[in-house]
Amino acid sequence: MKRVKNYISALAVMVSGFTIAQSSNIPSHYTSMYENQARTYASAEPEKIALSVKDEIDININRLMNDPVLRNASWGFVVYDPKTQKIVSSYNENSAFVPASTTKLLTTDTALSLLGPKFRWMTQLEYTGDIDADGTLNGNLYIVGSGDPSLGTRKAGASSYTDIVTDFIYAMADKGIRKVTGDIIIQTAVFKENKMASLPANIVWMEHNNYYLPVGTTQGVDPRNEKLTVKQNNPFEQTKKYFYISPYINKLVYADTFEGNWITTSLPDAPNYLATALRNSMIKSGIPVTGKVTAKMVDRQPETRKIITAYKSPTLKDIVYETNQVSDNALAESLLRMVGFQKWGDQTLESGRAAVVDNLKGKNFDTSSLVYIDGSGLSRSHRVTPISQAKFLANEMNEPYFKDFMESLPIAGQSGTLKRMFFGESYGQIFAKTGTLNKVKTLAGYIKTRTGRTLTFSLLINNYAGSVDQVKDRMEQLLNPTVNL
Repeated sequence: MKRVKNYISALAVMVSGFTIAQSSNIPSHYTSMYENQARTYASAEPEKIALSVKDEIDININRLMNDPVLRNASWGFVVYDPKTQKIVSSYNENSAFVPASTTKLLTTDTALSLLGPKFRWMTQLEYTGDIDADGTLNGNLYIVGSGDPSLGTRKAGASSYTDIVTDFIYAMADKGIRKVTGDIIIQTAVFKENKMASLPANIVWMEHNNYYLPVGTTQGVDPRNEKLTVKQNNPFEQTKKYFYISPYINKLVYADTFEGNWITTSLPDAPNYLATALRNSMIKSGIPVTGKVTAKMVDRQPETRKIITAYKSPTLKDIVYETNQVSDNALAESLLRMVGFQKWGDQTLESGRAAVVDNLKGKNFDTSSLVYIDGSGLSRSHRVTPISQAKFLANEMNEPYFKDFMESLPIAGQSGTLKRMFFGESYGQIFAKTGTLNKVKTLAGYIKTRTGRTLTFSLLINNYAGSVDQVKDRMEQLLNPTVNL
């Protein structure tokens, strides 16, 4: 091996010597021509290659794959065109990741789908008996609620408990009530004002005044008593007494009688805190209340009542806006249970989950990789793929409430949880729901491009290195070019 190396070295010396000798005999005009060509080549600049926006995004993806913040992370990304129904750019789009608070997109959509953006929860103050000349109410006060998730919270423009109680006391004064000899009874009902085309399933509802009271379960009801409601805008305007979703034909029916069993599902909580606050404030204001606060879940023989006043919640549109803008976990969880009640007549986490998944399946959402645990996304057991989120958001564009859904999302650099992100070229061009858990950062929503397109996207990052600010910077690097697509 050493002899071979020596041979090659000697050969190299001989060749170089021969080359030097020959170069000394080159004519001068060849030398000048060579120098001119060398100068020409030296002055020529390399040709620039124009990159498309998609190329730029793909290069960013490749660069971020080796970035110290994302090198060992699990992450996926997709930009999707709802018009062509094709992927524009992607990375790991079919893998499932922890979505964090982007889960609220699924929860709030289900609420809008089942209840409608104009839906309001009612809390009504009523009385029974008579008011004598001295202002003594010889009867009971009733507070009939409907599961308002914003009651007393000041969220989304809701009133505080203090304000509601004050309004109730003023309304009683207008009626001349200065003393109450009975109880303050709290109940849960479904109010007619929302003009829903159906009622929560698994419960028999009795029509009473401007709402429906729960009286029992549909389990074991006699199908011979059922009659189909007349098809009209509000079937509940009929004078029939009992309404429910028939367990036999899965349609809204009514019956003139009901002698079935008691309720087996969970109702929304009656407004106990409000009733207690009202009683305490009445006593402090010099309006004695002899009785106590008591709940009546089922009332098959309701007393004749008269309305004193009613409090209305903000619209569902406003509550969804609050939920998505500030990523309010409590509202999201309340909405989850409310859709479970609206769909199945059962205010539980399990029924809420079932209602959301059922709603998604109706929209052809790919649930094969979906793990949906709660309404807010707080659980780290949630799983979803970027492509399923992007296609879901594309499908939302066909919904009648899409404008309200879209407007509930934070705007890049301007509002909500995106107010301190995207101050560069994507400022005001991205509308998206954020998500944050420990070592989880996510974003999903819409891109308004400068060419007039509306694209959907999902970016889910799990187990990143570094700080939250560092991963947010990488998210901006990846998404900024998309506004030029």
